[in-house]
Amino acid sequence: MSLWTSLEPSSTTVDPGDTTTVQLRVRNTGDVVEAYRLEPVGDLAPWTTVEPAELRLYPGTIGTVELRCTPPRTPDVQAGPHPYAVRITPTEHPGAGTVAEGQITVTPFTEVRAELVPPVVRGWFRARPLLAVDNLGNTRVTASLSGGDTGDQLSYELDPGSVQIEPGRAAFVQATLRPEQIIWLGAQQKRPYALAVRRSGTEPIDVNGTFVQRGILPGWLAVVFALLLAATIAFVTVWLSYRPQMQTAAREKPRQAGELKPDGKDPLPSKPAPEPEEKEKPKDDGGGDKGGTQEPGGGGGGGDEKPKEEERTAATAVRELAARSEGRHICYRAFVEGDGWQDPVCDGAEAGTTGKGTAIKALNVAVSGTGGVTGASAYVGEGWRKGDEWQKGDDATDMVIGSTEESDPPMQGYTLQVFDGSVCLDAYLQGKEWLEQTCTDPGQWKYGGSPMEQNIQLEAVRFTV
Repeated sequence: MSLWTSLEPSSTTVDPGDTTTVQLRVRNTGDVVEAYRLEPVGDLAPWTTVEPAELRLYPGTIGTVELRCTPPRTPDVQAGPHPYAVRITPTEHPGAGTVAEGQITVTPFTEVRAELVPPVVRGWFRARPLLAVDNLGNTRVTASLSGGDTGDQLSYELDPGSVQIEPGRAAFVQATLRPEQIIWLGAQQKRPYALAVRRSGTEPIDVNGTFVQRGILPGWLAVVFALLLAATIAFVTVWLSYRPQMQTAAREKPRQAGELKPDGKDPLPSKPAPEPEEKEKPKDDGGGDKGGTQEPGGGGGGGDEKPKEEERTAATAVRELAARSEGRHICYRAFVEGDGWQDPVCDGAEAGTTGKGTAIKALNVAVSGTGGVTGASAYVGEGWRKGDEWQKGDDATDMVIGSTEESDPPMQGYTLQVFDGSVCLDAYLQGKEWLEQTCTDPGQWKYGGSPMEQNIQLEAVRFTV
């Protein structure tokens, strides 16, 4: 050993966004002039600088370098103790290098934001807005949720009623609003309301929205109905008042003089004239219509087909999320064997299935704020397949790895890479639990999935950036 080191202090505390300084002393215990390269390593290495980065010491002399650590005020560095280290490598004797280790405790801070998606909802009997709660701090947040309005005109259902949110993650709460009274006839009415996010020891966060309650029947329909009713009553009144009286003008014909016999009896009635025979109705000669209904003409039949709805991909979901929440985001969806593409999920949510034995055949991934994403799918027997449709520097672009063809095998693993920051991977394998989360170094690859010497299918994934 040709050197001796000492950290002063070996343990310190720092607030996110502030800087802490540690002195590192290095002594050359050898008998030749030596140059030492110093490099920070560990979880806090991206936010640690060493000045100077190289020391040149004569035998028996001591040099001092200064380590400055400035963890950001973001969820990237969680609250709590973080070990750190400085690798010291002699240039003349690289094999005699050593590592000086210490500990920095990052203090916690909380920052919670909430918003309604959408802020204005409409409906006759109910509406279902979505409340998004983002944890922008560096420690886990537990919150309960409640709702209220100024006139007690709405009832609320919140699912779930409380949430636990890890740093840098978001929770989505489904709210169901129901009016206390239904508007059967009339114009729509606006009913303001508020959903509150409550945490112990802090002021609640109120998120205001508007429920526009629509009438079952529009107001103009009542006017039309009243006019029709008035017109009907007037017509009936006029008809009854001016109905024509039908009278007969026929009178009994008086007898002519001399028609009676001298004894006062009527003469025998003369033979009545024969009634005219009815004219024979013309027979149907079959020349006219026979009463049959003509069938519709041939042809294509059927109306125009409805336009096909646009497919919702990972890029669609990440663009929507980035529009309402700044920072890095990753959205993804899985092509599940036998079920096809699932709906996209984002920022640590689960894609695929667990415990059902249905494997993932392909993954569709898109990012924002990371300069693009690329990856490859892994197959134990077949090897690697590179992802398609990606470009470095392209955010909100769909990247697909794997294959949706029925003849192709399911995936056993994958690699991912982002170009700004890092990506963390979770994998769930068939017949096993979730594997331990791993994260890439900035701009580097990271593998997730089955060990390459085994043949275990991939069933579910979770990604964060």
